[in-house]
Amino acid sequence: MQDVTIVDHPLVQHKLTILRDKETSTRTFRALLQEISALLCYEVTRDLPLQSVEVETPIGPTQGRTLAGKKLVFAPILRAGMGMLDGMLELVPSARVAHIGLYRDPKTLKAVEYYFKAPSDISERLVIVIDPMLATGHTAIAAIDRLKEVGVKDIRFACVLAAPEGLDLLRGYHPDVAIWTASIDERLNDHSYIVPGLGDAGDRIYGTK
Repeated sequence: MQDVTIVDHPLVQHKLTILRDKETSTRTFRALLQEISALLCYEVTRDLPLQSVEVETPIGPTQGRTLAGKKLVFAPILRAGMGMLDGMLELVPSARVAHIGLYRDPKTLKAVEYYFKAPSDISERLVIVIDPMLATGHTAIAAIDRLKEVGVKDIRFACVLAAPEGLDLLRGYHPDVAIWTASIDERLNDHSYIVPGLGDAGDRIYGTK
């Protein structure tokens, strides 16, 4: 699928297998999700622009390269997206953070916004939207719609698992948004859960079920 990258690194796949296991504890689930998120972040940011700078080593001067332009923004979709944030911030600690509060209406499956807070100059920055699951795609679409409403033009989406149905819908609404995921699973079930998936990511992160 165009502009969809499956991060099939052995470490990602190993950790994902343990993450899926229903016997994995809440504590271990959180830790694994953070580790996978850092590895995903490495891939999502692979092509960030660089600039040349002079640096003095203990031996002498040399030319180095640092990130160019404004710092990027991570935009977790609340609440489950917060489980990915710390892992990404470990890799890019200077990044800004935007919070997008959305929940899925149980009857319509449509996303309903209840919170939005972002840097004032977010429209000038690269924004990486993060959420462990891309299931129906409605929440991801609503988050990206909201970001575009405030002028963001450079958006990427990262998730741990994706369903084909969600990928198709998201690509249809936002073909300009590239997607990174650790796995494209089989399908959605009648309750719009990813199969085989890993259950409800938010509940497993916070131990609420």
